[in-house]
Amino acid sequence: MPVSSCGRIAAEQLVETYLTAGFTTVVLTNHFSRHTFRTAVMAADATWEEKGSFFLSDFEKMKAAAGDRLHILMGMEFRLDYQEETDFLVYGLGEEFLLSNPDILQLKFKDFSVRVREAGGLLIQAHPFRNNVVISDPTFIDGVEVWNCSVGHASRNDVAEFWANRFSLIKTSGSDLHCDWQIIGGGMETDAPITTDGELLATLRGGKYTLLRGGVPNPN
Repeated sequence: MPVSSCGRIAAEQLVETYLTAGFTTVVLTNHFSRHTFRTAVMAADATWEEKGSFFLSDFEKMKAAAGDRLHILMGMEFRLDYQEETDFLVYGLGEEFLLSNPDILQLKFKDFSVRVREAGGLLIQAHPFRNNVVISDPTFIDGVEVWNCSVGHASRNDVAEFWANRFSLIKTSGSDLHCDWQIIGGGMETDAPITTDGELLATLRGGKYTLLRGGVPNPN
């Protein structure tokens, strides 16, 4: 089973799916929350290092399966312990950040924001206008996901686009791919393949990309 308990596609199959769709790079953003480990086959007293190793396992499997055919970058989709439906995408920070912050899920949002941004990462609120999601103070985020391709949720992408424009936030587009029957309708197009975290951050901060807005997400 994939690291994200809601995922239904093995890491190796994900590689082939994105290659078939013509992608050159994938940023894997598995869920990182208490639910990740509650549903995993792990001992109740698992250490933070063991939890981190479990989270990283899909990333390592994807890299191994991809070889030199597809660039795999590590992202994270955090859900803090005190927020049930609110998710944050973190880009540009990898294993070292994860393993050196064992209290990350217990932080309040503003402290979490400071921790991520001081480490050099980008903090993007995922699908901020779904039902039951807490809309974050734009002062403490770098961007929002303005196109989410899930057909199972009302992401209200048009409202997210308005919000990003209103507060001059970075815009992202996500495929939110969970099952093999879904269409890859999110992503971004760049002049050259993104091969490193540094290139990803520079591209997002510089705005030199075109968002892909395919699929038929639920508008309501």
